[in-house]
Amino acid sequence: MPEKRDMAHSKTSSGGILDTVKTIVYAVVIALFVRTIAFEPFNIPSGSMIPTLLVGDYLFVSKYSYGYSRHSLPLSLPLIPGRVLFHPPQRGDVVVFKLPTDNRTDYIKRVIGLPGDHIQMVHGRLMINGSICPRQQIEDYVGHDRNGSLIRAPQYLETLPNGKVHRIQELDGDTGPMDNTMDYVVPPDHYFMMGDNRDDSEDSRFLAEVGYVPKENLVGKAQVIFFSTNGTAALWELWKWPWAIRWNRLLTRIE
Repeated sequence: MPEKRDMAHSKTSSGGILDTVKTIVYAVVIALFVRTIAFEPFNIPSGSMIPTLLVGDYLFVSKYSYGYSRHSLPLSLPLIPGRVLFHPPQRGDVVVFKLPTDNRTDYIKRVIGLPGDHIQMVHGRLMINGSICPRQQIEDYVGHDRNGSLIRAPQYLETLPNGKVHRIQELDGDTGPMDNTMDYVVPPDHYFMMGDNRDDSEDSRFLAEVGYVPKENLVGKAQVIFFSTNGTAALWELWKWPWAIRWNRLLTRIE
């Protein structure tokens, strides 16, 4: 009898381990499915999209907004040819994309130019198809640079041709190194991306580093900030977290 009880206990233990493994596998499959089809989390490591996005913001990107390509899959597995179920991005969308020069690095910028558009910066002003985009100066942006030093930058509301209004900042005023550029002509099936931090953004204006972004490289549309930290608290410094979290940015839509 003791031997029979030991055998029953062994079978029960094996069954419990198998159930646990199955649960983990199911959870991983569901997580990968959601990440591929619906939403993927990203964090902001640089200030190129200030004032819209800050270093330490964590956001959800909708993968379905523009359809799917191989870059929708983990590790950009080459299982989807071209782009399927494609919905073109709108001018002014904030988009995560794979850097065209390496097809691996995630970048986040704003869609400024659509296929066939002429894009140019003239004395710090954005020109689209020969027309200047209106802008209105508002209060200065006040924040901190990478070294923690206080910075103050001119800030504007810029209006794109489709009526989309968004904030930009000009650290160097209208005399920055990329405030006067060539006339860029966006190729078919490509997009021209720019950061809202106009004087501190490596974007499509730098053709050798970024350039025009093919539609296959679009990952998704940035939708909402679900968490944000100013970086003053380490993960283990729990007593500092109430002051490190940017409470006013939680669950805010990205415009």
